Amino acid sequence: MPNSSRKIFAGARIRLLRQSLNLTQAMFAQQIAISTSYLNQIENNQRALSGSVILALVDAFNFDLTELALDGAGKVSVDLQEILTDPIFADNEVLTQEIKVAATNAPNVTKAFLDLYAMFQKSREQLGRVDNALKDREASLAPLPYEEVRDHFHYNDNYIDELDRAAEGFSRSLDRGGADRHADLVDYLSKTHGVHVVLRKDKPSSGTIRSFETATKTLYLNAASTKATNLFQLAYQVGLIEQSKLVENLLDAADFHTEAAREVCRLTFANYFAGAVLLPYSDFASAAKEQRHDLEKLAFQFDASTEQVCHRLSTLQRGGNRGIPFYFLRIDQAGNITKRHSATSLQFTRFGGSCPLWNVHHAFQSPGEILRQLAITPDGVKYLSLAFDQTKRVAGFKSPVRKYVIGLGCEIKHAGHVVYADDLDLTNEQNFEPIGSSCRICERADCFHRSVPPIGKEIKIDHSTRGSVPFKIE
Repeated sequence: MPNSSRKIFAGARIRLLRQSLNLTQAMFAQQIAISTSYLNQIENNQRALSGSVILALVDAFNFDLTELALDGAGKVSVDLQEILTDPIFADNEVLTQEIKVAATNAPNVTKAFLDLYAMFQKSREQLGRVDNALKDREASLAPLPYEEVRDHFHYNDNYIDELDRAAEGFSRSLDRGGADRHADLVDYLSKTHGVHVVLRKDKPSSGTIRSFETATKTLYLNAASTKATNLFQLAYQVGLIEQSKLVENLLDAADFHTEAAREVCRLTFANYFAGAVLLPYSDFASAAKEQRHDLEKLAFQFDASTEQVCHRLSTLQRGGNRGIPFYFLRIDQAGNITKRHSATSLQFTRFGGSCPLWNVHHAFQSPGEILRQLAITPDGVKYLSLAFDQTKRVAGFKSPVRKYVIGLGCEIKHAGHVVYADDLDLTNEQNFEPIGSSCRICERADCFHRSVPPIGKEIKIDHSTRGSVPFKIE
């Protein structure tokens, strides 16, 4: 049962549950023995959930109480807090409680504010580059396609139920009791869709991973790619062919601002389907618990890469069968986050660099190792953080090499279910390294890696004394 010492507002969750059951407010209210007006107030966050209503939800609809632990309002409030650290808001003191109230009680207004700031940020960046090839005004102010798609997944907990269940159903239908899933997928594409699969060796260093010729129905895969990569591409092709109608419906519901964002999300949905085929939800969730989230064992069991395993662990948010809430990210050598998702309270910075004390920045210096870190954020939440490097290359001595670091972590309360915490002393406060999201919103006054002062704090310059940073925070 959620903590009874605080009021719980979950209007968006309750409305989504009711709509998913195709019930009117009157019908839904009757099921949980409350008035229609009371339900209307709950859905509009004008009334908190009482203990009796929560119990009625569980009894009538098998409501998953974990859905009350971290809802969309929590994520929105984190985004709001970060945006309000922009210097343009320096004269506006907004309390943390005010931010939470806005995110909970006025989600549409809050979302409009986030969209407006994203447009402002985009136009500011363009002006800073003095781009002489500005596109038309509407296009230039629109959110970047990849950012818009990332936000769509972010606010859906990185879990797309319809696609996930379709992929799981396909994976079960494909299971023929054999160990060679590559051969099974090749055979399925050939017999069901007339698609001929060719492992191409003539241009292994071209960098092309997958190429499909519509006229001849030939799917070319790079023979130099890993087994996990080619399995993924085979499942991706199945998704493009068989899930087009579902994908179109999901794209219509997402209502993206631009056609470019829609196309990016079409690709992302196909990627999601492929990942869920390789790592079907129920089987993978069970294996993750059994193997205690050992990344290498899970990768071996499912013929997947460790990156695919980490990404999948962060999507296990199905109601009634949720996994540990993990954050997941992929970062390049310049510090750019190229993939990100957090099912935890830890959110990644959107603007500016992330904390240099975080172990994801150190993994490039320790190739082949899984770095472990016990960390604590300014809000007092403790995490087990993993980071390891990854090199992607194609055949050829002079071929380009891409290097990334994969980050995965969870709150320390779940560490007992993760094999990487077995020999760590979780009771010693000194073992937890202080990290933050970014210097702008981190209020730690004694950090020797601070780059800029936190917004809203006064600084003092002592000309007679110089510490690790040239100012003191008051």
